[in-house]
Amino acid sequence: MTSFDRFGVTERMIRETLAAALSRGAELADVYFQHAVSSDMGLEDGEVNRAHAGVSLGVGVRAVRGDQTGYGYTEDLTLPAMLECARTAAAIADGPARPAPTALHVGRAHPDRYPLRRAWEQVAPSERRPLLAGLNERAFAADPRIKKVNLQLRSESSTILMADSTGRLTEDSQPMTVLSISVMAEQGGRREQNGTNLAGRAGFEFYTPDRLARLVRQAVDRTTILFEAGPPPAGDMPVVLAAGSSGILLHEAIGHGMEADFNRKGTSIYADKLGKPIAQPFVNIVDDATLLGARGAINVDDEGNDAGRTVLVEDGVLTSYLHDAISARHYGVAPTGNGRRQSYRHAPLPRMRSTYMLPGPHHREEIIASVKRGLYCENFSNGQVNIGGGDFTFYVKNGYLIEDGKLTRPVKDVNVIGNGPRALEKVDMVGDDLAIDEGGWTCGKDGQSVPVSQGLPTVRVSSLTVGGRGG
Repeated sequence: MTSFDRFGVTERMIRETLAAALSRGAELADVYFQHAVSSDMGLEDGEVNRAHAGVSLGVGVRAVRGDQTGYGYTEDLTLPAMLECARTAAAIADGPARPAPTALHVGRAHPDRYPLRRAWEQVAPSERRPLLAGLNERAFAADPRIKKVNLQLRSESSTILMADSTGRLTEDSQPMTVLSISVMAEQGGRREQNGTNLAGRAGFEFYTPDRLARLVRQAVDRTTILFEAGPPPAGDMPVVLAAGSSGILLHEAIGHGMEADFNRKGTSIYADKLGKPIAQPFVNIVDDATLLGARGAINVDDEGNDAGRTVLVEDGVLTSYLHDAISARHYGVAPTGNGRRQSYRHAPLPRMRSTYMLPGPHHREEIIASVKRGLYCENFSNGQVNIGGGDFTFYVKNGYLIEDGKLTRPVKDVNVIGNGPRALEKVDMVGDDLAIDEGGWTCGKDGQSVPVSQGLPTVRVSSLTVGGRGG
């Protein structure tokens, strides 16, 4: 019995759909069901200005032959519609049918990395609005320069069911919530805007008083400091990445290059680096699905494979890529539980989950003190990356100059430019203060978006190009 019995989905329908997907010689086939219920509420100028609820229900069918993937999906959970999707996916192959499973079996029990005390279905709008209203009042009270506050609370409850051509059946229920705040401040005729957010695979209990206080404090502090900030000097200099959200640079500029499909196709700069040193011996990087309640946590991936902790870089040596089933077969290794998809409308790809660098031997204070003249990056807002070569440009919303080993004046409007693999080679100090950021990070790839987490200890990169207007 599964959660999809109520939608009329039976084991026989799933087995017949798998048989149709295998009917033209596919080597692997799977069926992926998803039912998601979401809710959004926004507050602006002290009033609810948007509220929305949505329901999504559908199924996707995949057929794989070698490195080729066929895919079809539908919102119609009847057998004829599912068979049509399966035949569409099967067209990728052209050969004799392969045997379909005669029975389905539930895979081994998986852990529960997102236990709920209060599921979102139990939280009425009458409880959500006071949460937002209270944050609105606290933001205005925090600083008289705050003139506008925008808040949004989003929640989702998603249930997925997967069956594959080995007969394995896997089900998982996945909560998610994101709370965002943006504030606008005015001083002397100037306006500045900034914000922050919180996210996790959790229920209403996620929003503890400490988290809510930190949310408001960060949004207000990150905005008001901009009145004191100016552009930094431009040029090549040491860059210190603050613990926590600076992990976006690790994720984008380095992590994508370790996804196995880019390496299988030879487009990643890491394609020939497996087993070779790519960083200093004190650099260790993992991609982790096991962080309890993290936005990037998963119990199983979207192919039904166990999702654990994958060591990518150990003592400076590249030890593994991030694999889905296709790349794992190509390399002759076990999947790492990184086959992820945005929804039933998409086929899975190798994707990150929670990617971070482990603590190193240095202290934050000694890292900053080691820099004569450089940049301290505290809060990144966006960036662009060439995944193949690893060239990147990131925009730093909040940072500080480092002068004679001390943080001095705040800076803004900063572009940090470099190359991911070369930047990793230039990491010459790693702090002991790892922080996993709780922000609502979303990773895009091939038109798909998935939730991720990231983190970093304080890290020094010996040289990056800083784009500013100062002298």
